[in-house]
Amino acid sequence: MLLSELLRDVEYTGKIEDIEIKDVTGDSRRVEPGSVFVCIKGGNIDGHEYAAAAKRNGAAWIVAERDTGLENQIIVKNSRAAYALMCANINGRPAEKMKLIGVTGTNGKTTITYLIKHILESAGKKVGLIGTIQNVIGDVALPAKYTTPDAAELHVIFSRMANAGCEYVVMEVSSQALDQKRVEGCHFETAVFTNLTQDHLDYHGTMENYFDAKKELFRNCEKAVVCIDDDYGKALVKELECPFATVSIGDVLADYTAHDVKNTSAGCRFAMVGSGVIGRVNFSMPGKFSATNAMLAGCAAMNCGLSFDEAVEGLNSCPGVKGRVEVIHSGDFTVIRDFAHGPDALEKVLDSIRECAKGRIVTLFGCAGNRDKTKRPKMVAAVAAKSDFMILTSDNPRHEPVEEIAADTLPAMKECKVPYHYEPDRYKAIKWALEHCKQDDVLLLAGKGHEDYQVLDFGTVYFDEKVIVKDLLEKMEK
Repeated sequence: MLLSELLRDVEYTGKIEDIEIKDVTGDSRRVEPGSVFVCIKGGNIDGHEYAAAAKRNGAAWIVAERDTGLENQIIVKNSRAAYALMCANINGRPAEKMKLIGVTGTNGKTTITYLIKHILESAGKKVGLIGTIQNVIGDVALPAKYTTPDAAELHVIFSRMANAGCEYVVMEVSSQALDQKRVEGCHFETAVFTNLTQDHLDYHGTMENYFDAKKELFRNCEKAVVCIDDDYGKALVKELECPFATVSIGDVLADYTAHDVKNTSAGCRFAMVGSGVIGRVNFSMPGKFSATNAMLAGCAAMNCGLSFDEAVEGLNSCPGVKGRVEVIHSGDFTVIRDFAHGPDALEKVLDSIRECAKGRIVTLFGCAGNRDKTKRPKMVAAVAAKSDFMILTSDNPRHEPVEEIAADTLPAMKECKVPYHYEPDRYKAIKWALEHCKQDDVLLLAGKGHEDYQVLDFGTVYFDEKVIVKDLLEKMEK
């Protein structure tokens, strides 16, 4: 590809020599002769410091935000944005061959993307999915490292999806991805906003910064769907310049509302009501928040051209989502796993369980290491308010000592009137919980959900709670 073609839509200063380019990279170690090196400044590493090394490795041109003192360089305002555009260009701009649907918000992104994919496929469309659990091209699943991949990986995935004949791509778009310009240049057919609650403040610093990052998605979309059940959703719709639909559980001013929500352990039933339309939804995931997720997904599908009836029919045939209010054991007591790892998500999933629980609710949870510490006591408060017994353990401690995490958490546990047990080893904690469950108890394993690993100080280990529960229960029966 010629350098001028690689730089299509990139604003830069400097004169170029229009030579053939082999590749573009932001990693100096991956530079090959004839490639372009983009200097990207991260939290701990500044790519400008590696420009000279990239040049020695054969970089033909350098893209930077400031003068590196090297020959064959151009200057851009934002190298992350430039990098994303160049990654799109070198792959032939594959996203333009499909219709993109982006979902952002603190909670619900994974569930909603899977629902949209299912609804569209029920209507005969071929759909790709990019998200937390995995990336999916039609029926082929690929592992996912990040919720929203790096720009280089993202456009390779787009290319594979386009080549496979995908008409739509449904993707989770994280606040970090938006802040880091990973989807720069991508135009979305529709964008979905779920909610905004405290999370990722270790990265964004403030809720205002967090919200500003989310809003970026809605500057690059044709249509939008917004839940207005929190203040951030209400604020967002006041700023939208594109056509949008609103969704709410109880706000009669919303375009679509859920009436007569009924919950069981098998799911929720409700009437989805819009202007002149009503659909009976029997959805396989419990909780009022599941009704919200279902309506957001249905509206997104309608924004893509499906009828109201097609959207409802797709919701009614959806089997649920892995690791989201997923029943992994049902017998004398019930075991559910869910990805909830913040105060708001924990409250919502526990509320949904409370509506159908016959016995105690026992919640096993932990607080993630090297993440926002201020939400730890809030997580305890959320669990204590909704549970009959609490089990504190580890989540993904990463490089933060479990003792320090516990020091931020245990004082709040002791202040609650809810009885609790502390076991830092998550495997032992699950074993203890299963051994102490009583008739009709519901045991919630919170925080891991679909994840089949745990991140410890020495690395990542295999840890699939569905498998662990099955093995432990089999041993207990012997």
